[in-house]
Amino acid sequence: MSDVASSQQSNPRAANASSQGASAQGLLKQLRENPRIPLIIAAAAAIALIAVLLLWARSPEYRVLYSNLSNSDGGSIINELDARGIPYQFSEGGGALLVPADQVHTLRLQLAEQGLPKGGDVGFELMDNQAFGISQFAEQVNFQRSLEGELAQSMKALGPVSQARVHLSMAKPSVFVRESEPAKASVVLTLEPGRVLGDGQINAIVHMVSSSVPQLATEAVTVVDQDGRLLSRNGSQLGGLDGTQLSYVKKIETAYQTNIERILAPILGVDNVRAQVAAQVDFSKREQTAERYSPNQPPNEAAVRSRQVSESYTGGDALPSGIPGALSNTPPGTAASPIDNGVDAEGADEGEGADNAGDAQGTDEANEPPSRLDRNDTVNYEVDRQVEHTQFQRGGLERLSIAVVVDYRDGVNEAGERVKQPLSDEQLAQIERLVRQAVGFSQVRGDAIEVVNSPFTENEETVVEVPWWQTPEMLQLAMTLGRYLLVALAALFLWFMVLRPLIKRQSAALPANQSAALRNPGAMTAAGSEDEDADEDALDEAAEAPPRRRRRANAYEQNLKDAREIAQEDPRLVAMIVRSWMNDK
Repeated sequence: MSDVASSQQSNPRAANASSQGASAQGLLKQLRENPRIPLIIAAAAAIALIAVLLLWARSPEYRVLYSNLSNSDGGSIINELDARGIPYQFSEGGGALLVPADQVHTLRLQLAEQGLPKGGDVGFELMDNQAFGISQFAEQVNFQRSLEGELAQSMKALGPVSQARVHLSMAKPSVFVRESEPAKASVVLTLEPGRVLGDGQINAIVHMVSSSVPQLATEAVTVVDQDGRLLSRNGSQLGGLDGTQLSYVKKIETAYQTNIERILAPILGVDNVRAQVAAQVDFSKREQTAERYSPNQPPNEAAVRSRQVSESYTGGDALPSGIPGALSNTPPGTAASPIDNGVDAEGADEGEGADNAGDAQGTDEANEPPSRLDRNDTVNYEVDRQVEHTQFQRGGLERLSIAVVVDYRDGVNEAGERVKQPLSDEQLAQIERLVRQAVGFSQVRGDAIEVVNSPFTENEETVVEVPWWQTPEMLQLAMTLGRYLLVALAALFLWFMVLRPLIKRQSAALPANQSAALRNPGAMTAAGSEDEDADEDALDEAAEAPPRRRRRANAYEQNLKDAREIAQEDPRLVAMIVRSWMNDK
């Protein structure tokens, strides 16, 4: 019982599957037997292809809006473009965002107003939201990152620079001088395609980084481009001169050359004089210190620094003392001799006493040491010393070399023809004097000047005019018209090579009476008015008829059969034919 039930349950499913398969096969058979299916498919494919080509021809030209965007900036910009309804594309590598060419500049200004793109470099805004209690090391790292970001943003302001990245190694001070480490910096630049940096711009970047970081010398800054080429030391390959020095020399030479040509142009003509100046400039930095000592000057003119007087006296008599004057400086007078008044004895006694006193006095004088006076006078004068410190300025002009070429003057020969005539010696000497005054010629400095009179070669500059059909506007118009022309050629190719052959093939496959009925509905009136009995009689008669009539009968039979099949397959077409018969007068 279970087997019977299961078979009864499975039979409807199998029946449904078989019916679906039969309907699908029938549909495929009808599609295969219908001769219009290939024609319909080809027409639909042709229309779709033409529509695609038209959309391609009308599609705008896309150009780069931004390149090398970070993920956050790219997402913000895409959201803004979606909100505005602006189409965009990505390049093959995904490194550039493309938008229609006519909206590039407008979108850049509008996005810049909203602060897009923000860029991947973070400046000092990193220091705004620092956590409370952050360590000193983390704070120093954030400061270094902020400084690197600010420097990178400043470098991006230069026209040739697309992207910039800065690496800083901050100075590490130490109590020991030998252990202290100076600051260093490395800069990696990504330049715009086809753009280069000049020597002056490279030096500007080096000095900007050096001035922004404490204890960072310009020699410790390295600049590299995206190809790994060293940019910061190109000056060492040019005789030790950097871009600034070369530019300074060029300005000096151009200034002298302009002065020469400006003073000679009113006399000789603007196109009749050529001047070239070579300046030799000293860029060495020198300092000189000189110390000179002059001989001592006479005492009345020399400056006394110090004076020391020392006196010493040895002897019995005291040195004169008291108030200086005539009385204290006068020597003592001679003492009066003794008076003799009578008595011999007494006189004798007095005489003896006097003699004894004289002898005693002479003895005392003989025993006294001799007197001595010593005097030392020391005078110190200021030394006549001169110290001179001279610092020589860099960029001093050492020597000038001037070369001037003057063209022949226009003149007329004896035959009245215009010819070129050389200048006279007096005119050349006058020109040389003018050049000397214009450049500040110095014989001591070793300047050299040479004035040459020679005919110039006349080079006629031919201005090539670009034909109108080669102008950029015409090329753009030709490209636009070329797109539409390509669409038209594709449409013609599809019509003549695909659709038209299919239509002819289908028309040839239809029976003759069916194609005639389609072209002229009245042609089937007689065939449609006969009934089946007449057709059978006609067929029987045709069987007994000669071969020619038999072929006609077979054709008629075939046409009648085809007409019936058409009526069964496409009743709508038969209805249209009958309606046309009814409307026919």
